[in-house]
Amino acid sequence: MIILNAIKIIFLLGFLVFIHEGGHFLVAKLCKVKVNEFAIGFGKILWQKQGKETKYALKTFEVEEPQTLTSVDENCDVALVDNNEFSQSVSGIEKAHVKMVVDHHKIKLETVEPIYFITEPLGCTCTILYKLYKQNEVDIDSQTAGLMLSAIISDTLLFKSPTCTEQDKEIAKKLAKIAGVDIESYGKEMLKAGTDISDFTPFQVINIDSKEFNDKNAKFEISQVNAVDLDSVFSRQSELEDAINKEIKEKNLDFYMFAATDILNANSKIIAIGNKADTVEKAFGVNLENNTAMLNNVVSRKKQMIPVLVTYLQQK
Repeated sequence: MIILNAIKIIFLLGFLVFIHEGGHFLVAKLCKVKVNEFAIGFGKILWQKQGKETKYALKTFEVEEPQTLTSVDENCDVALVDNNEFSQSVSGIEKAHVKMVVDHHKIKLETVEPIYFITEPLGCTCTILYKLYKQNEVDIDSQTAGLMLSAIISDTLLFKSPTCTEQDKEIAKKLAKIAGVDIESYGKEMLKAGTDISDFTPFQVINIDSKEFNDKNAKFEISQVNAVDLDSVFSRQSELEDAINKEIKEKNLDFYMFAATDILNANSKIIAIGNKADTVEKAFGVNLENNTAMLNNVVSRKKQMIPVLVTYLQQK
C-alpha cells in the first residue's frame, strides 16, 4: 500500500504520466484518478506516436483518442512510464521533479533525491502495471485490459521478440480473458494494421518509433517500423534518406539508423547514415551497400540493436 499511497500523492500534486503506445494511462486508473490530459509515447506530435496499431486498439476497445502532452512546466511533479531517459521525453522534463518511474528499459536516469523506481527485465511495462494492479487490489476493466494486452502484443511482436518472457505471455492470457478477445487473431490484426505506412510522409515514417541516445563517443538515433513487405518500405529509400539527413543536421547526430523489421520473417533491414555510420558496420559485422544492410534474426531494438551499438562504442 506504500507504493499506492505514494502514487496517489503524486497525482494529488498534479502529476503527469508519459505513456507508450496508447496503453499506459493505466497508472492513473490504478490510482482511481481521472486524467484529463496525457501523452502517447515520448514524441512531441500526436501522429508521431499514435500510429495505426494504437488507433486500431483504441477503436477496438472503444477508447477515445487521447490528447498529447508536448511539454511540462518547471518544477512540476512527474512520473515516467516506459521510459527513463530525458532525451526521449518531452520538452522541459529536465527541470521537472521526477517522483516515480515504472519501466522495463536499461536504467539511465539520475536523480538528486530518492524516488520510487519500479523496473523489471520484461517484454512490456504493462506486465509490470498488471502486477501493480493486483498488488493494490484494483480491478481491471475490459477496456483497460484490452489496451494493456495491446501494449504487450506490440512490444513483444505477439511474443516473437527475444524480449518476451513467460510472465508477459501469462499475463497477456489473463488480460485477453478480461477483454474478451482471442490473442492470436486480435494480435495479428493489430500488428497488420500497424504496418500500413503508405499514407505517411517520410518524416512521419522515421518518427513512428524513434529514440535518441547519447553515448560518450557518439550521439545517435534509432528509429524502427514494423513491416510485412520490406520492398514497399525501401521503395521510398531516397525520400527516407532525405528526412534522415535533415534529422542528423537539426539534432547534430553522429549517425542515424532506421530499421524496418519484417515481423513475418524476424529480420530487419536498415539504413545507416552519418559521419559515424561505420559504427553500425563494425558493431553488427555487416557491410553497408547503398547505405543499407540486412540484420538477420534481429527484431528488438532494446535487446538486439542498442546493446550491440553501445557495447561497441564503449570499447572504442
